[in-house]
Amino acid sequence: MAKDKGGSRSTRGGGVGGRREAVRVKTARGRTVSSARWLERQLNDPYVHEAKRLGFRSRAAFKLREIDDQFRFLRPGIAVVDLGCAPGGWCQVAVQRVRPLETGGTIVGIDVTEVEPIAGTTILHQDFMADDAPERLKAALGGQADVVLSDMAAPATGHPQTDHLRIMALAETAHAFAREVLKPDGVFVAKVLRGGTERALLEQLKRDFKVVKHVKPPSSRADSAEMFVVATGFRGGN
Repeated sequence: MAKDKGGSRSTRGGGVGGRREAVRVKTARGRTVSSARWLERQLNDPYVHEAKRLGFRSRAAFKLREIDDQFRFLRPGIAVVDLGCAPGGWCQVAVQRVRPLETGGTIVGIDVTEVEPIAGTTILHQDFMADDAPERLKAALGGQADVVLSDMAAPATGHPQTDHLRIMALAETAHAFAREVLKPDGVFVAKVLRGGTERALLEQLKRDFKVVKHVKPPSSRADSAEMFVVATGFRGGN
């Protein structure tokens, strides 16, 4: 989910900061206390301001940038699949670093929410959990992938155990797809929740990949339960 309106690839490294005067939002007719708090957080979030400045469609783009700055798996000319790509921020980051229009690399995204086109990216408007979605992705990919990304998350219910089960089900499905399409030494990145990956999935990842780590990038809000599992060195599925 990443978009770049002409930004250069010299985006590795470097944090987002700078002091700004805090903006306070009052409740008003038609605006609840929770919506006022959300708006206030958005207005005071440096990543939101930086995303707008750089042309990214969402602050989530910085999460992938920071993960890739650490693990360096997005390289010019590779093939990348982005599961749950709306609104397009991670795809934008992939475009910046893979440079598909120059190198012949491939970037394919899918989301149940419609995503505005991104140059150099093929985007499928479909639920990844649909029965025919994996085959459509494989057809668009036209071969094996070097990297499979998943920032998928089910709508929050407010019940931590239920939310955890839902997001882990998405991560498990994403992993199953990654096993089918990844090249040897490929990389899998997926969103999980605080507490890390469920033991069964973690054990499978450790069998399938040489190195498995959990990371929480700096741009992931401190009060958010999200984390990411990064699995590198795919051993090859069978």
